[in-house]
Order: sequence, then C-alpha cells, then structure tokens
Amino acid sequence: MKLDAYNLSTSTVSAQAETAFEEAVHGLAAHRPNTGTALQAALSADPNHIAALALKGFANLILARSELAPHAAEALAAARRAMACRDGGTRDEQVLVHALDAAVDGSFATAARRLDEGFAERPATFLPFKISHALRFMLGDAKEMLAMSSRVMEDWNETLPAAGFLLGCHAFALEEHGFYDAAEAAGQHAVQLQPDDAWGLHAVSHVYEMRGKTADGIAWLEDGRKSWSRCNNFSFHMAWHLALLHLERGDHAHVLKIYDEEVRPQQTDDFRDMANAISLLWRLNQTGVDVGSRWGDMAEIALRRRHDTTLVFASLHTLAALVAIGEHSAVRDVVSGLERKATGSGDQAKVAAEVGVPLARIIAGLSTAADRRVLDRIVVDLPTIGGSNAQRDFFMLAVAKAAGTNGDSAGLSRIRDVRRRLRAEDRLLGTIEMRAVL
Repeated sequence: MKLDAYNLSTSTVSAQAETAFEEAVHGLAAHRPNTGTALQAALSADPNHIAALALKGFANLILARSELAPHAAEALAAARRAMACRDGGTRDEQVLVHALDAAVDGSFATAARRLDEGFAERPATFLPFKISHALRFMLGDAKEMLAMSSRVMEDWNETLPAAGFLLGCHAFALEEHGFYDAAEAAGQHAVQLQPDDAWGLHAVSHVYEMRGKTADGIAWLEDGRKSWSRCNNFSFHMAWHLALLHLERGDHAHVLKIYDEEVRPQQTDDFRDMANAISLLWRLNQTGVDVGSRWGDMAEIALRRRHDTTLVFASLHTLAALVAIGEHSAVRDVVSGLERKATGSGDQAKVAAEVGVPLARIIAGLSTAADRRVLDRIVVDLPTIGGSNAQRDFFMLAVAKAAGTNGDSAGLSRIRDVRRRLRAEDRLLGTIEMRAVL
C-alpha cells in the first residue's frame, strides 16, 4: 500500500494499473477525452482496483442518466468485492466506497460530506476533493464548495500534487460567491501553474461574463483555446461561454457560427451538452434571431429524454426544448414526471418539490396562481437545482419573461434586483423588460 502521484493510498500491486489510474485522474482534472479509456486500462490491469471502481461508479452517476444508475450500482458492488479480496482495502479506498454508497442511494450531499470528513486530515488529496467539488456543483451547493476549497488552501502550496487543479477549483468556488477579484487572481495563477487546468480557465471566463467585460472574456478564452479545445465535451461548454460573450456584443452571426461549429458540433444527448445548446438557442430567440432548424435537431433527443427525471436541472432544459418545438404532450409528460419525482425521496426529489415543479409549470406556460405567488422563493432557491450562476441565469431569464408576460412588473423588478447582485446588466434582460412594457 502506497500513495500514488495524486496522494491517494491504493492497494493495487500492479504498476501498469497504477500508471493508468493516475492517467485517468489527470484526465478527470483536465477534462481530457481519454479519461474513460485510461480508467478501463487500470481495471483491465487490475480488475480489483478499488479506487478505479469507485471512480467508475461516480462517473456514471455524474452523467445523470437513468440507464447508467445500474452501472454505478454494479461498480459499487464490484468495489465491495474487491475490498473483501484486499483485506478491506486502504482507508482511502474505504472512504471512496463509503461515499459512493451514499451517491448510489440518491444522496450526493451525503456522499460529498463523507469524502470531506474521510479526508479531513488530508483535504488536498485531489481525487476525493474533485469528486466532492463535482457533486456539490451538481447540487448548487456553492457554500460548501467554498468551505472545502478554503480548507484546501490552508494547506496548499505550489509543490502539492495537482496544485494548479486544486487552485482552479478554489477559483470557481470564489467566483460563484461573487468574489470576483480573488477568483480572477486564483484562476489565472492556477492556469499558470497547470496550463491544462480548464476548470481554472473556466472560472476566470465566468468572472468576465458576470462583470460584463466581454472583450476581456473573449480574449481570455481565445488565448486559452489551445488548452480547452483539447478537452472532452467540456470544450462545448467553453465554446458556449464564448458564444454568450459574443451574444452580449450583438454579434449574432458569429454566435450562430460558434453554435454550429463548437457548441453543438455533435448531436450528443449528454445533459450538459443539451443545456449549452438549449439555453443558447433560447437566448437567441428572445433576441429576435432566427435560429432556423436548430431546435428541430434536438427534438428527437428531448422527446426521448422527457421521462428521465434523474436530475431536475436536466429535466428543466429538456422541458424548455420541448416548449420551443411545440411538443405540448411531451411538455406535460415532463411536468408530470417532475410532479411524481417530488413525491419520492433523495436529494433530487426535494429539489423537484421545492423548485423544480413550480419552475417547470412556469416554463411550460402551465403555472397556477399558487406557482406565481412563490416566485420570490423560486428565485432565492434556484441554486439548489445545481450548475453555475451562469447556467442558472437561463432560468432566471425564463422566470423574468414569464413575469413580464403575466404583467407582474413588481416580480420582474425583484428578479432584476436579485440578478444584479451577481452580474452586470445585459442586453437580454433589457429586451425582456422592454417587451413586458410593450
């Protein structure tokens, strides 16, 4: 038993498996497309590699697709069998598996807490920290993201394994709290230390977007293109940020070009890719831009995914696409599915009950007076659906549009005030407000 290159104690005795696993962890950190291949290579060399099995389980869950949940459960069962073969495994492996157990059971919050507590004495151990960070990102738990990254920073120095990647996560947590100066400095330093740190580069792009510094944001992303263009589908998300910056400048033709070539170059059904595309097309529509057949290109996927309520964030984007293409029956399917989800148990059931259902009705144009009366609560609780402030801004704008359409000028004003706390004024909200007045 020894520490690998990322300071994780594993019980593998295979040098080949160890090398492949370290490559997989680096791929996770850098959002590289070879991550899955490296993880499979580790398991081929050592089928009982406990940490690799745990990572496989988490990877399936983070994709938030109902058909992958059984694969995560299988990885958990395999990790438990491997632990039995390895005298219980190392303590680090035990913590990873214990956390995976909670995640498979439907509680990402418990899983993240188990990772944090299990590595409390070594918070800068990269893999558990990154998984916890990712889970909390999906939960919209910026408070704990920053609490944990701040704990890492207490022990952080430039010689630590994955120092740049750790700092990049801290930069993102700072940005989500509106600490923009600190986030920009941390993110730039992270990228200097580790040029492959797409997450740190991403954090700085958020800062520029939130501050309305479009020229700086475009320059930053173009300068970093060599790094983020080598990413897996995270490159689509980085292109989405670039497109939003150009959209704010009113360069609609360039936005459509980025959409076609970099945001949606493939018809994937990954919920993150769909979220990029749907929210960008919606914004273009609100700006009065004709997006041609682009909505139709996503119809088949949205229809196929309408019954999958694994992640409320994903369901709401699917709903928005179905509304845009006029699939009224499918729209009702999504709303009904979220209503059923809200009666269940687990993290996402609570999110559905408190935010997902009323927000879905508003987006679908099926809101009741009761839904509209809780508009303020929806806006305040919106972070619980997960994602970043930039991603959730789509829903903030959708609610603002609904308020304007319903003649709720007071509600529209409150939404604008909440939005101003994190970001500069922009063209799109102005357009929505103008249409409400007209």
